Amino acid sequence: MKAFSALIAAAALLIGVQLFHDGNGESVANEAARSNSYRLVANGDEAACAVSRGAEISDGLSLLTVAPKCRRLLPGIEQAKFWREQNDGTVAFSANGTDPIVTFAVADGNGYESYAPALPLLSLAASGASRSAD
Repeated sequence: MKAFSALIAAAALLIGVQLFHDGNGESVANEAARSNSYRLVANGDEAACAVSRGAEISDGLSLLTVAPKCRRLLPGIEQAKFWREQNDGTVAFSANGTDPIVTFAVADGNGYESYAPALPLLSLAASGASRSAD
């Protein structure tokens, strides 16, 4: 009887793990934590605008929507149409999918900080609610 109870507990655990991973090996929790709406901020909240990562085109390359007012933060950034995420966690925005306009490294906490170009310093943080681009 104890063996039967252990077998049922093991089966329930296996089913729970499969449901949590949605059967594809990727954790549902990780997918939920990944945001598509971001707030781009320049120099410690002097100015901000909305950025949205869209559909994935290929491995690491996604469409990108940058609000027109982002131009006030970094002239030319409004031309960015692609979000490229590298294996090291860095993210680059580009107009053509390859040549970066701005490149971000993973920051402490939940977000990114720009390192190229060196100025202005930009931070990119997931926004809480889905909103249209500012």
